Amino acid sequence: MTADNPSLRPWRDIDRRKCRQIMVGDVPVGGDAPISVQTMTNTLTSDAKATIDQIRRCEEAGVDIIRVSCPDVESTAAMKQIVRAAQVPIVADIHFHYKRALEAADAGAACLRINPGNIGDASRVKEVVDAAKSNGCAIRIGVNAGSLEKDLLEKYGEPCPEALVESALDHIKLLQDHDFHEFKVAVKASDVFLAVSAYMQLADAVDCPLHLGITEAGGLIGGTVKSAIGIGNLLWAGIGDTIRVSLSAEPEEEVRVGYEMLKSLGIRTRGVKIISCPSCARQGFDVIRTVQALEERLQHINTPLSLSVLGCVVNGPGEARETDIGLTGGGKGKHMVYLSGLTDHVVEDEDMLDHIVKLVEDKAAAIEAGDAVAFDPHAEAAE
Repeated sequence: MTADNPSLRPWRDIDRRKCRQIMVGDVPVGGDAPISVQTMTNTLTSDAKATIDQIRRCEEAGVDIIRVSCPDVESTAAMKQIVRAAQVPIVADIHFHYKRALEAADAGAACLRINPGNIGDASRVKEVVDAAKSNGCAIRIGVNAGSLEKDLLEKYGEPCPEALVESALDHIKLLQDHDFHEFKVAVKASDVFLAVSAYMQLADAVDCPLHLGITEAGGLIGGTVKSAIGIGNLLWAGIGDTIRVSLSAEPEEEVRVGYEMLKSLGIRTRGVKIISCPSCARQGFDVIRTVQALEERLQHINTPLSLSVLGCVVNGPGEARETDIGLTGGGKGKHMVYLSGLTDHVVEDEDMLDHIVKLVEDKAAAIEAGDAVAFDPHAEAAE
């Protein structure tokens, strides 16, 4: 057996929530579309060059949709240049100033992230909806436990799932009253239990796509754990059509973590899936450093394939049987390499890292060329 195929294992099936589909630029969201991965830039949007450079790094990491903040006229003025340069749809993040939404829509934003309730009276909401309609923009309603409306806080006493859902439904009605239906909704909170409960309630109440996230989740490690628990639980329950992992880290890290979540659940595959052991005294090589180096050197691989890196023969052969390429630590500086689940050849310490990287690159190239069966790691040595 080679690459893992969840479709052959019914106990891994995820029954995805049925919802209607919208378009964010050329990316379908909802329905049977793949769950998309989003992030948000942290540069000054008015600095178009810095923002475009950051967007480019996120694109290289595989991002599907990118959001940029538009707090002022200078930011929306830079949007045309940013949208032209980006290879993925751009979402304009709007708060309070409805004119920024109008400017962003005219500048080519694929989606406007707004709270309809905080951009002014009904006439201003209508102006934003009209601008979205005329420019082909989608809208994301972004409800957040940290910025709930005063009347809802008075009604419920504190942020709670019911308050978040009621806020979302009120905002949905504002758009539907203007015959606008190209929207997705998020009900985010930094508390995992609050966010998950709110999303579950909302999923039963509406038929629109849902954007998942645990807001203000924390740093790279803590935030990844919180997000994996919250977003992972929802995805496992079939809820969610697009995700953003909110980390106090560089945006491209959010993208990588998002894809790792989707890969772990068998929802989407991109790049190399590494199975590795935590290492112990039995290890035949430095597993931790080796895996760190492989993760860094294989970031450019987009082709889905699996690689196992195990320090010894206790679990190494078993894991290697389930992966495209496997490496198991042996004795005296010699380690076994497995291809398509079968023992193939031995590699020595000093050559190991470069050798595994080349095997992965060659395997990926063969898959992309539609000739994976003909992949022969020994061909170069035989010439």
